[in-house]
Amino acid sequence: MRKILWALAAFTLIACGSNNTNTEEMEENEVFSEVTGRKNFGTKHALMTTPQPCVMIATWDKDKNPDVMMAAWAGQYDAKQIVVSMSKHKTTENLAITGAFTVSFADERTVAQSDYFGLVSGKKVPDKVARAGFTVTPSPNVNAPIIDQYPLALECKVISFKNGILVGEVVNMSADESILTGGKVDLAKLRPIVFDAASNSYRTVGDVVGQAWSSGKIFVK
Repeated sequence: MRKILWALAAFTLIACGSNNTNTEEMEENEVFSEVTGRKNFGTKHALMTTPQPCVMIATWDKDKNPDVMMAAWAGQYDAKQIVVSMSKHKTTENLAITGAFTVSFADERTVAQSDYFGLVSGKKVPDKVARAGFTVTPSPNVNAPIIDQYPLALECKVISFKNGILVGEVVNMSADESILTGGKVDLAKLRPIVFDAASNSYRTVGDVVGQAWSSGKIFVK
């Protein structure tokens, strides 16, 4: 399986100086050259890279309660590694305890539940997985739960978590037969959703419009 690389957005933290200039004031005074013939936004926009996969990270807490959060800033880091940009959450506390997590992908069938997992903290609602009507199965490979209602899951060990960047090693990928075609994961059956930051909405992955490492051959001489 060839690498599928997603571009990752990153936070830019601007420290306040002695004149108490804040980030908003600095953005108002930003200087950039406009691109002719296009609408120019500078840095005043929500969209950095798109589409952004709606990655669902599942962990156990210290009492073996399952927790799930949605992370939009995530992608494949290496052939067997995944990377997620995230601040402190209930999930990060759980990661420090278990050193493991599973990754699933929100899909068209689970939009409401997946969005709920992003809205509610496990610190305030420890049974939020059950409240969403979801169930879990303990991973046989890592110390983390697999969410039964998500048909695709990556079982991961924590490699590192520094400066808000989580890197995990995928030790196994499992998929429900319902999303397979010819023994391979079929995105047309999975119907994963992506986060559209420009309109603050979720969209499904669309139709096939070309073949990787093939469509461009018309320009190869």
